[in-house]
Amino acid sequence: MNPTQLLGTRTPTSASCLPRAVLLLALIFLSPLFCQVSPAAAPTDAEIRDAYHKSYRYEKAQNYTDAIKALAPVITAYPTAYTVNLRLGWLNYLTGSFATARTHYQTAIKTAPDSLEAKLGHTLPLMAQEKWEDVETLAKQILRVDPANYTANLRLAYASRLQKKFDAAEAILNGTLVLYPTDISLLTELALVKLAKDNKPEAKRLFNDVVILDPENVTAKAQLSKL
Repeated sequence: MNPTQLLGTRTPTSASCLPRAVLLLALIFLSPLFCQVSPAAAPTDAEIRDAYHKSYRYEKAQNYTDAIKALAPVITAYPTAYTVNLRLGWLNYLTGSFATARTHYQTAIKTAPDSLEAKLGHTLPLMAQEKWEDVETLAKQILRVDPANYTANLRLAYASRLQKKFDAAEAILNGTLVLYPTDISLLTELALVKLAKDNKPEAKRLFNDVVILDPENVTAKAQLSKL
């Protein structure tokens, strides 16, 4: 399965994700109650709003470098703020700066330890770096709070398969498919698990199901050509 299929249905702080809500969160989490203010002159509310708006516009244009630069006044003034670190984690992930992305996500988690979105976001650079044990740990933390979380279950199954924990991955996928019976990503991942367990007839059946639901599915078509 292509790792991009494991993003889930929600994109962390993307340009299209509730800009007004993000700006409100920025005002909340930029208060002294939630972060330590840098000695640098703090930007005004209008400057913060403008920085976020510029960042969203740059991201929409896939100019991730400038999307990051636009937030420089905010992160400089509020280096431990939740919202700006969450967003910079996402943007640095998009640029391939995975170590920097992880640092921002870790800061966001430290500021808001109960945040599931920050932990889900953190799994992205971890997956890119193939740190499967760390992905497993974070996904399990999320699932202890939200057992039916779709994205956490999918990423846990993926990480389990790549650690050759095939039975665990299969159990996770079967349980999640009860809730999402026709989900392409779950079915594809289960087919790959069956293939890894050398259950080729069942893998073939599942890949055929995927092609029925998604005729251009690259993974399913490639695997069926070998079975």
